[in-house]
Amino acid sequence: MSHCYVVAARRTAVAPAGGRLAGTEAYELGAAVIRGLLTDLHLAGDSVDLVIGGNALYGGGNPTRMAALAASLPHSVPAMTLDTQCAGGLDAVSLGQAMIASGQARVVIAGGLESWSLAPARQRVPRHSAEEPEFYSRPPFSPFAEDDPELAEAAYRIAERRSQTRAQQNAYVCESHRKALDARARLADEITPVAGLGEDTYTRRLQLATCARAPTLAGVGEFAVSTATTAVSADAAAFVVLMSAEALAQSTARLRPVQIRGTAQAGVTGWDTPLSPVAAGEKLFQQLGIQPEQIAVAEIMEAYAAQAQACIDLLGLDANCVNRGGGALARGHPIGASGAINLVRLFHELQSEPAGALGLASIAAAGGLGSALLGEVQ
Repeated sequence: MSHCYVVAARRTAVAPAGGRLAGTEAYELGAAVIRGLLTDLHLAGDSVDLVIGGNALYGGGNPTRMAALAASLPHSVPAMTLDTQCAGGLDAVSLGQAMIASGQARVVIAGGLESWSLAPARQRVPRHSAEEPEFYSRPPFSPFAEDDPELAEAAYRIAERRSQTRAQQNAYVCESHRKALDARARLADEITPVAGLGEDTYTRRLQLATCARAPTLAGVGEFAVSTATTAVSADAAAFVVLMSAEALAQSTARLRPVQIRGTAQAGVTGWDTPLSPVAAGEKLFQQLGIQPEQIAVAEIMEAYAAQAQACIDLLGLDANCVNRGGGALARGHPIGASGAINLVRLFHELQSEPAGALGLASIAAAGGLGSALLGEVQ
């Protein structure tokens, strides 16, 4: 079985829906990142065996194939799109790693692409001529209505169960913005500009007083989840280049490769969806014989402040190693791309660590799914 390495990682800036990337199609975002990766590695398009992208909102089709072609990859290079909602970008990388480990591929480009701004309106076709089309905002994620909550409600239940107050949630989100602002210079190195945008636009010097005035999104009272402590809908794309050991030996990679030591997916109930990264992370630790204190860098998805706080605590991670450049609360949440953004961030944060340092990326997805990846910088 071949080892698999992340040898390059790029993303677009993240912009809130309706913002600076609102006129750019999801596949165009993905194409820009793929072109940047090919340039970074002086990689010929015909040396790529497969492109895999996560996407949740495109409305069908295969936007990853469109991105690959728009990036000038040859028609002979296949591409596929998968939808595991928020986990799609990280699951695409897991699938690419499996292709390389099994010897079916030497070079895979994997990640995610999403445009909330240009997502199609969803409607069900009328069953009878007298009926009107039925519009809906999201599909069901469980066949059981009682186990298919709105995720903000599930986050509130977690906050209430763990006594995570609104004040604590507010403090967490302000800290995420502070870290992202402080890291802005180094974040620029991983961003491929699109539409003239080379930095995350949502990041700001957020104040506790501002958070305190934010409308409540779910719950009541002391543990309520607000709009301030919830990641905003956003547009972005992120991809990495995966290589086998043989391909890496022949590459011109300028950054230190990160070996993918393992990946894991886990399932929980719908109401426990915010904690699914814990299930996936613990499964991965057990598979690899890793202890939480061995993790030097972690990128944990911040869909909600309460959810991120709970995952950090339950995974036993040192909070100082988590989301060192801020998280999705300071950027936005481009669904199918978010897991890949976490990995891009992890790859670049690991560049400053000594050889052998371990990094964890983990994310939750609607329907009670969690995904995790462990990497080791070389």
